[in-house]
Amino acid sequence: MVKPVGFVGLGQMGAPMARRLLGWPGGLVVHDVRPDALVPFIEAGARVAGSPREVAESAEVISLMVRDDAQVEEVLSGPAGLLETATPGTVVAIHSTIAAGTATRLAEAHGPLGIEIVDAPVSGGAPGAAKGDLAVMVGATDSAFERCRDVFALWAGHTMHAGLPGAGTRAKLARNLLHFVSFAAAAEAQRLAEAAGLDLLELGKVVRHTDAITGGPGAIMRRPTTAPVAADDGWYPILSHVRDLGHKDLTLAIALGEELEVDTPLARLALERLAAGLGVVP
Repeated sequence: MVKPVGFVGLGQMGAPMARRLLGWPGGLVVHDVRPDALVPFIEAGARVAGSPREVAESAEVISLMVRDDAQVEEVLSGPAGLLETATPGTVVAIHSTIAAGTATRLAEAHGPLGIEIVDAPVSGGAPGAAKGDLAVMVGATDSAFERCRDVFALWAGHTMHAGLPGAGTRAKLARNLLHFVSFAAAAEAQRLAEAAGLDLLELGKVVRHTDAITGGPGAIMRRPTTAPVAADDGWYPILSHVRDLGHKDLTLAIALGEELEVDTPLARLALERLAAGLGVVP
């Protein structure tokens, strides 16, 4: 018999993820501290639990999408927490972005009790959640991953089994490092463009258009290692070309910034580190 799945935390990300689970054969049990967040799920036929404890009374794969480490701990082991009723074999999947060591510690603490802690942070934001096209990075034992796979597939378009508990969070932190460093670089580019008298909205359209074609920063993330590239490797001419083009264009952009009195520290750092980062130091 297929058992219900559970979902705790029906906020901006959790609600659209949970809606994708309404068709789960065993049913859906949800909990949120805000009564208004539960109304659409009641209307759609989900069962509402008054506490995390009640979710674990019937669900054996339970997702958490709460704010931070403290709320994860509260939902797990606070008053009326999941662990009061979770039986051996229960899988608790944490979708929140938490500290790198939290999932590992929780897995080590609760694994001996038969509770499988899985860290499964997501990427793609609210639009990805609404479309059921999130990427999920999963830190789990092989057995727990197999039990989660079909559940996650209802709201994820790409699933990565990163390794044991903790690996999913480490993957998410690496992914978000790129995300927010790119935002900072975009802001630097905007300052340069603004000083040059350009239309920032139109330039933004150019960036989004070309990134959709080239793949943006992720386009170079196709090697299984960051080691230097051997001269006879097929990647060498490709990345050497990227290096040379980058050196030329960054040098010109920095010069324009100096002319316009716009500081471009990220561009200077990129110029300094680009070759080594690509693994093709001349």
